[in-house]
Amino acid sequence: MSPRRRTGATLAGLVVIIAAMMGLVIGSVPLYRAFCQAVGIGGPPRQVAADSSAPSAKMVTVRFDASVAKGLQWRFAPQIREMKVRLGEDNLAVFTATNLSDRPVTGNAVFNATPDKIGKYVAKIQCFCFTEQTLQPGQSVDMVVSFVVDPAMAADPHTGEVGTITLSYTFFNTSAPVANATDERGRS
Repeated sequence: MSPRRRTGATLAGLVVIIAAMMGLVIGSVPLYRAFCQAVGIGGPPRQVAADSSAPSAKMVTVRFDASVAKGLQWRFAPQIREMKVRLGEDNLAVFTATNLSDRPVTGNAVFNATPDKIGKYVAKIQCFCFTEQTLQPGQSVDMVVSFVVDPAMAADPHTGEVGTITLSYTFFNTSAPVANATDERGRS
């Protein structure tokens, strides 16, 4: 094989590897959600309609955790770090996200509840994590989560002792990469 053909074959191989890696990055959020739904352990809390069970007397502490994936130039944090909630009662939590970059950025949040065994008892009625969020340069927005902790949690022998639940959200950049044929000095 000639050196020119080997170089072409190497280049083609690298292009395939890069394309596969980009596909994995783009598909990581939907793959994570599909995995959590398929195995049913831990994973994301479920989405429900606004109808919830009757509230119970039991209270739990819900903590909120927020982070952004590497490369996403956002500041993202809950407005309050924790709250006491009554099982079966509708609750609201508000998070603030700010785009720190000089361009519009679209992000998608992945969510989880811990301890893992509690995930099936946390039901989200409305959440910013159900859809992509686009923030303009410097824009800050408040994002709401409406949720219920199912009273059945208290009757479950595996979860009845849980007194603290952590709801975690991580934003990932889902903006399409923009091809730029020039370098920083304006050369092609």
